[in-house]
Amino acid sequence: MAKVLIVDDSPSQLLVLKRIVESLGHSVVTAEDGNQGVAMAKQHIPDLILMDVVMPNLNGFQATRTIAREKTTSHIPVILVTTKDQETDRVWGLRQGAKGYITKPVNEGQLVKAIQEFMPAGR
Repeated sequence: MAKVLIVDDSPSQLLVLKRIVESLGHSVVTAEDGNQGVAMAKQHIPDLILMDVVMPNLNGFQATRTIAREKTTSHIPVILVTTKDQETDRVWGLRQGAKGYITKPVNEGQLVKAIQEFMPAGR
């Protein structure tokens, strides 16, 4: 069983994403903004992170960049899950260190495929 950190400021989105991840047999920890997401990543060292972009305080691009540059968390794959659907947003997100980019509303099949693709082997 893998541990997945979900970072999203929307309670309804957190519930949707949590349900999908748990249906795959993984455990979930959550954070409600980028600052909390970075702190939870350092505390829990999850196997994968699903990160919203548009959040208060530290946005998802900034949080992803921090996680990708931090020695203790740089190995954790981040998938951005966001309403920002422009190609420039996707490119920018990947440049910040994200491994994947999914737009909302989330297509469950697409999310499951991305989780399986980026989950470290054996998890």
